[in-house]
Amino acid sequence: MRWEAAVIVSHRHRFIFIAVPRTGSHAVRAALEPLLGPDDWQQEALRLGLRSPLPALSRIGHGHITVRQARAALPEEVWRTYFKFAFTRNPYDRYVSICAMQNKHNRAWAGNETAIMKQTLVALQGRTSAANFRKLMLARPQAGLLLDEAGQIGVDCIGRYENVQRSFRRICRRLGFPERPLAVVNAVPHRPFDDYYDDELRRLVTQFYRRDFDVLGYAPAPS
Repeated sequence: MRWEAAVIVSHRHRFIFIAVPRTGSHAVRAALEPLLGPDDWQQEALRLGLRSPLPALSRIGHGHITVRQARAALPEEVWRTYFKFAFTRNPYDRYVSICAMQNKHNRAWAGNETAIMKQTLVALQGRTSAANFRKLMLARPQAGLLLDEAGQIGVDCIGRYENVQRSFRRICRRLGFPERPLAVVNAVPHRPFDDYYDDELRRLVTQFYRRDFDVLGYAPAPS
């Protein structure tokens, strides 16, 4: 089975997992799914057809539900008392992973990665006819998924892709689970992210993901 990242709401274990694309969320979901109860649910509507029982979320049509969307749709008691968590990733590294995923069947990718990544950033900022790429949840800034109406982080715990197993161990302890090893799921091979960057691409990525750097604790490259 191919795993797709999805929001999870577990009433059995009283947690909410907000899935941020390209942060190891597929592996986390694969580890959590066997623990879910019959009344727990996931939403990944695009490929697996899993939808929330809540119409407001089901209509969204994918599993990358934002904090604001989840809070508006869930009962206040659930949102207030359940443990909410997500994972994040260095925006420079995450952007390489996003582009590698988008171009895994593109023969022009190998050897032209930096140029294609620049072209994609232009599209993301709506400056070309490829601006519909912006609609893909895969590339959405992480802050857009995790900030609440007040502009504050809306989850109780953020794990880091950079130390994903250690972060997941902390979450398992908080939920009372034995630690489960995370498998490598839906990974796309690529070199260390610094290999793909020149000064121009670094500036473009820093600009586009500025909010992620501002609120998630990752250091932007010097300008």
